[in-house]
Amino acid sequence: MKQFDPGEGASIASITDKVRPLAVGMPVSSVHFLGETAVFVGAEEKAAIVGADGEILLVDIHGGAVLCAASDGARIVTGGDDGKLVALNAKGEVEVLATDAKRRWIDNVALHPDGAVAWSAGKVSYVRSKGEEKSFDMPSTVGGLAFAPKGLRLAVAHYNGVTLWFPNMAAKPEFLEWAGSHLSVTFSPDNKFLVTGMHEAALHGWRLADNRHMRMSGYPGRVRSMSWSAGGKGLATSGADTVIIWPFASKDGPMGKEPAMLAPLQARVSAVACHPKHDILAAGYSDGCVLMVRIEDGAEILVRRRGNAAVSALAWSPKGSLLAFGTEDGDAGMVEL
Repeated sequence: MKQFDPGEGASIASITDKVRPLAVGMPVSSVHFLGETAVFVGAEEKAAIVGADGEILLVDIHGGAVLCAASDGARIVTGGDDGKLVALNAKGEVEVLATDAKRRWIDNVALHPDGAVAWSAGKVSYVRSKGEEKSFDMPSTVGGLAFAPKGLRLAVAHYNGVTLWFPNMAAKPEFLEWAGSHLSVTFSPDNKFLVTGMHEAALHGWRLADNRHMRMSGYPGRVRSMSWSAGGKGLATSGADTVIIWPFASKDGPMGKEPAMLAPLQARVSAVACHPKHDILAAGYSDGCVLMVRIEDGAEILVRRRGNAAVSALAWSPKGSLLAFGTEDGDAGMVEL
C-alpha cells in the first residue's frame, strides 16, 4: 500500500488516533457540514448535530424513516415516509417545508444555490423557487433529482431515462432516453455531462451538447455513492472493491477511456467523498474501513480500521479540514486534518 504524508508534521499512524468517536446513537444514513458543524442524519426520525465542544444535540426531524437528504451548506433538507419535507439548520431549528396531501413518501430531494428546493413523491416532482411551487408528472416513479450548476434546470431520473425540466420556462421538458431503471442523477460541475446510477451494476451518461451516450459498466455491484473531484475532472464511485474514478477532463468525458481504480481492499466500497479543494478522496468500505486516497497516484492513509458494519456516510467540511463518517450500525466519528 503506497502511503502519503498528511502534512502539518502529522505522522501517518496518528491519523487513526486522531479520530474522535461520536456517540450519535443511531444508524447513519448521511452526514453533512453546515459550516464547520457536522450533522449526522439518522436512518429513522432523528439527526445529530455535533457542536464545536463535541456535545451532541439530537433533533427529531421525521415521524419515521428518513428517505433522503440534501444540503446547500446553510441547511439540510430531508424527506421521510411520514410525507414531510423538513429543513434543519445548525442551531437545531426544524421547519416543515411541505406535507404531501396523500401522505406519500418523499424519497428524493435536491437543493439549488439560490434557495430553490426540489422533491418528489411517487411519479410527481416538485420545485419551489422564490415562493412559487410547481409540479410535473413523470412517466414513472422518480429515482433521483439534481439541479444543474447553472440556471434553474432540474434533472429527474426515472425508468428508461432522465427528464430535463425547466420549471420557470414554458418550454417542453427534454427527455434523455436509456433503457432501464435510473435511481440517482448528477450533473458534472462544468454542466457538460449528466450521469445516472442504475438499478443494474452500471452508470449511464450523456454529453449534454449532443446527448451522446456514455456507458460506464463493469461493476460487480450497484453504484450507490458518487462524488465529483475538485474541479470536476473525475467522478469517483462506489460499487466495486476499488474506488472507480471516471475521467471527465476532456470534451469527450470517459468515452473510449478506462477508469482509474484506486484503494483496493477485500471489501466493497460503500461510500466516497472527494475533498472540496484538493485531489484527495475519502473512501468507506463494507467492512467499516475508511481510507484517504490521493487521486494522482493512489497513495493511501488509513483513517478508520475495520469495524462491524458498512460505512454509510462520508463528508468533508467546506474548507476540507474535517472529515466525518458514519456507519450502518451507528458508529460515527470525525477527524481534523
